Formats: sequence, structure tokens, C-alpha cells
Amino acid sequence: QVQLVESGGGSVQAGGSLRLSCAASGLTFSNYAMGWFRQAPGKEREFVAAMSGSGSSMDYADSVKGRFTISRLNTKNTLYLQMNTLKPEDTAVYYCAGRYVFHRRSASDYNYWGQGTQVTVSS
Repeated sequence: QVQLVESGGGSVQAGGSLRLSCAASGLTFSNYAMGWFRQAPGKEREFVAAMSGSGSSMDYADSVKGRFTISRLNTKNTLYLQMNTLKPEDTAVYYCAGRYVFHRRSASDYNYWGQGTQVTVSS
């Protein structure tokens, strides 16, 4: 079955950086668009970034544009999210998600989800 496993979360001070990874198995990774979402306590899950299966197309939420970079290495079935200049409002559980072919911004469009990794940014 499909498994997505995130790693790389942690605690960092404002202005710092983290890199999240999402290891995928049980699917032909290059056929799947992948996305990162996040959910803060008491808030709805929100779109962060997404990338097409080939890596040629990507999309970012305005709140992270210029600070976060999504990438993937299809030979290793792994998705990444490089997060720079982190802010306290970036604090959330970060999830990776997969859907067939085209990337979307809506969480409901994604079929597969990881268990999430906590990112905490202190001021």
C-alpha cells in the first residue's frame, strides 16, 4: 500500500531554516503530483506548496513564496521542503500528500497523506 513518511521537523528560532523530507513507497512516484500542507492548532489544514510529478511545475502559497522551496528526487522517491527565514506563524504540523498527475491546492483533492511532522518556530 502507499506510504508517505515525513521527517525533518523540529524546533527553531525565528529566522532559522529546516528541511522537511517525505519518503514515498507503494506508488510510481514520478506519476504523482506531491504537495505540502500544514495545520496549526485550531485552524484548518492549509496549502503550502505543490509540485508536478516531473518537477517541471510548482505552486506556492503567497505566505511562503520566496522563503520555502519544494523539490523532489524521483530516483529516491522523496519530496522535500526547504524552509528558510522561518516565522512563528509557520508553526504547524506539516503533511505531505500525493495525487495522480496534476497538483492542486485543495487538500480534498489529494488521495494519500503522511502522518505529519511538527515544526515549531519561536520568536
